[in-house]
Amino acid sequence: MKRITPYEEINEALLSLDNGGRFYNILTKSNDGIIDQSELGKVGGLFNDKQKMILFLELSMTFLKNEERKIIIGKLDKDLKQTYLNFKSQILLPSEANEKGIIASNAILTGVPKLVDEKSDFTGFIFVPIMTGKVMTFIMIPIVDNYNVYELRDEKTSETFIIAHSRDSKILPNEKIIIAGVFKELKSGKNENSKILKFLEANYYISEKKPVANKSVKRK
Repeated sequence: MKRITPYEEINEALLSLDNGGRFYNILTKSNDGIIDQSELGKVGGLFNDKQKMILFLELSMTFLKNEERKIIIGKLDKDLKQTYLNFKSQILLPSEANEKGIIASNAILTGVPKLVDEKSDFTGFIFVPIMTGKVMTFIMIPIVDNYNVYELRDEKTSETFIIAHSRDSKILPNEKIIIAGVFKELKSGKNENSKILKFLEANYYISEKKPVANKSVKRK
């Protein structure tokens, strides 16, 4: 889970994104009016995870105007533009996520996260792959064994939706934030007939409020 600072101006975004890629991307040039995967991967600190790249791109454009976002998307090369279309996020309220969220799809949610106490009555299980000899199988474990788990509150309805991130990341602030991640399956119990729910595996977040003063884009 990473906190990023979105672009505030389109010129800043274009300068950052059209960067020529890493030194070994000799066929990619900076400031050529075309943004490819290597350039997006460089600024996002990613290599081959196309789904996360699109999450990063979308969240980094949050504070830009619609027409400015369209300009940036228009500068993506053919392959990256198709990747963008394949992984474009669902924009949902926490109260809509259970009903409308699509498993394995990107999503952006806004709300106030409250950390779930591991000693609480909260239960939820996820499938985790394990290797048995040369065969991969899946076991069910409590989600709190692998993740820091939160209830993301919808301010309009007070309904909540479960989000989670790696235990290696810092705890989220208890304030209104915008979170980008991937919908995954959560089961209410270990029984085969247990109710199937959803949670958002969170990858990036930003403050819901646009900064007052201009700042350069930071990648932590």
